Amino acid sequence: MTPLSLALTLIFVIIPLLLSKTLRLGLEKDTLIATVRSIIQLFAVGYILKFVFESDSWIYILLMVALMIFAAVQNARKKGKSIPGITWKITVTIIAVEVLTQGILLGFSIVPPEAQYIIPISGMIVGNSMVLSILFLNRFTAEMEAHRDRVELILSLGGTPKQAIHAQLTDAIKASMIPTIESQKTMGLVQLPGMMSGQIIAGADPVQAVQFQLLILFLLLTTAAVSSILLGFLSYPSLFNERMQLLREQTID
Repeated sequence: MTPLSLALTLIFVIIPLLLSKTLRLGLEKDTLIATVRSIIQLFAVGYILKFVFESDSWIYILLMVALMIFAAVQNARKKGKSIPGITWKITVTIIAVEVLTQGILLGFSIVPPEAQYIIPISGMIVGNSMVLSILFLNRFTAEMEAHRDRVELILSLGGTPKQAIHAQLTDAIKASMIPTIESQKTMGLVQLPGMMSGQIIAGADPVQAVQFQLLILFLLLTTAAVSSILLGFLSYPSLFNERMQLLREQTID
């Protein structure tokens, strides 16, 4: 793509700006900020990745993955401020998912232990785990707010915290996993995934592109399941005290 071609893609930014202005949606500022940030961030990451790929050093690879995890945790933690220790819980969750999935990929030699494979795949893993964490926390806090009385009733009848919160926990886990599962049902029919499309545009064999895309799809299924379940079981005990009472000072929002 030439600089001129890239500049012409700004047409796709101008269209929503004009629509927002015409309909008085008030999204012009956010759209411009998002556009500028995406340009700066992507070009910066592009040059950094070029350096990392050329150096092929494990230190730089680990630093890149650590940076991804740090950014993901800082974004996701905002949705779980009402849960004590949510920052370390999300951190443990994302690191566990990354270690599990990359361990399988590298351990079984599914992909080569090279930066050009590890970093992009880690980005997908960490990014998906972050999104799943946000979806889970949104639904879990909403469920707790709606069913607080039910939880306290079960506790008053002698139920354990796990029994009292079981319905809200499982509902939140299922709700956060559904988008991943549903999107895969129509993959290839309704949409062509980004990785597959990118490889085809770059001139790769479509069948080879499909194979890599299937790898990512299956990978994201595990990411979705492990992220939601692990974060859920790490989070719910924090809502109760040592007497198995629901902490009233917690404002679930």
